[in-house]
Amino acid sequence: MLNYWSFNECDKETLERLCRRPRMDTGDITRTVQTIIDQVHRQGDEAVRTLTRKFDGVDPDPLLWPVRNVDEIPVADDVRKAFEQSFENLLAFHKAQLPQSIEVQTMPGVTCRRESRPIERVGLYIPGGAAPLPSTVLMLGVPALLAGCSYKIMATPPDRSGKPPAEVELAAALADIPEIYLAGGAQAIAAMAYGTDLVRKVDKVFGPGNQFVTAAKMLLQNSDAIVSMDLPAGPSEVMVVADAASDPGFIASDLLSQAEHGPDSQVVLVTVGNMDPEPVNTAIREQLASLPRADTAKRALSHSFLMAVDTVDQAVAMINRYAPEHLIIHLENGREITGSILNAGSVFLGPWTPESVGDYASGTNHTLPTYGYARMYSGISVDSFIKHITFQELDRRGLEAIAPTVIRMAETEQLHAHKKAVTIRLDHSGKFA
Repeated sequence: MLNYWSFNECDKETLERLCRRPRMDTGDITRTVQTIIDQVHRQGDEAVRTLTRKFDGVDPDPLLWPVRNVDEIPVADDVRKAFEQSFENLLAFHKAQLPQSIEVQTMPGVTCRRESRPIERVGLYIPGGAAPLPSTVLMLGVPALLAGCSYKIMATPPDRSGKPPAEVELAAALADIPEIYLAGGAQAIAAMAYGTDLVRKVDKVFGPGNQFVTAAKMLLQNSDAIVSMDLPAGPSEVMVVADAASDPGFIASDLLSQAEHGPDSQVVLVTVGNMDPEPVNTAIREQLASLPRADTAKRALSHSFLMAVDTVDQAVAMINRYAPEHLIIHLENGREITGSILNAGSVFLGPWTPESVGDYASGTNHTLPTYGYARMYSGISVDSFIKHITFQELDRRGLEAIAPTVIRMAETEQLHAHKKAVTIRLDHSGKFA
């Protein structure tokens, strides 16, 4: 089922090609998205309504949906309990991420301090379509709640009745998101970035999406909207590292859980030592037969691959080269290599840790860097919703001590006003303490 490669038989160029994700031809998409952005910028909510009718075939009323209380939203009791459990676990893990202020006296009389502040206005985008993602509401809403963002607006496409899916509204209520803007795609991103009559302009936009959403985020970040974006995101992906002691059925289920996301998803199996991959292929075929999204998974498997390595060190090298969004380690002593893992979005250790638990309820965040961006980006956390401000305060003794250094460096850079700002104080008669 998976295209087979041997690590020892691959040269550097082959390895780089295998780890390189397929690049999307964004030319036509970019032009289309720019047209949508310009329309929303000019016409605001009316443009969003027009585009929602065009792309979704729905005219939501109201366009800005007030979120009801948790107990007023019509969902089954077991669904409510599941989302409440997920919310509590996410809250516990993300609460531990809240930053502490630091204060350091770098030299006598020179005190430096750093404090965190929330990003004031944030926009949370939740994809819709055939498979709405209410879990993503919690993944974005919980850290925004803990960070203390003063304005949170969520955008998601309406369902066929012109309303938000009940589970999406439930998650929004749990995360204390007061309103849902019923719009999807590039038009929703543009509305949050520029602001409309119904939606205040935000400072940062979060959330995954299709190629049109991704293109909108990239274009708006470099526009006069003056808005920041969370992280680059492409199709979902997983790398599974396994040895002969691993359960083939577990491995197959882990690979298929990502392959069913979309035809452009990618799954990679790294087999260590003398592991026979055929039982995994057999398990994949058996499990595919019962999957409603089997056709989607098969298309994803067609451009995925298996890499056979001899040693755990080679497996680690493959991990760090590929930089997977999700990394599942089915090794007998998998915990021993975690210190060597440099590039991965989120790691799942041991046979009892399917990637699904991170997608929904373990407490970690499932909004992660894909496309190899795990080399330089982290997944979403409380840190994503805050910024830091530094403070410094000197007394006269501190300024006198540090002055020779500042004066000499200012002279070196020929910035004489910088030098003057120090010397004028040293020449002062001492009015200030």
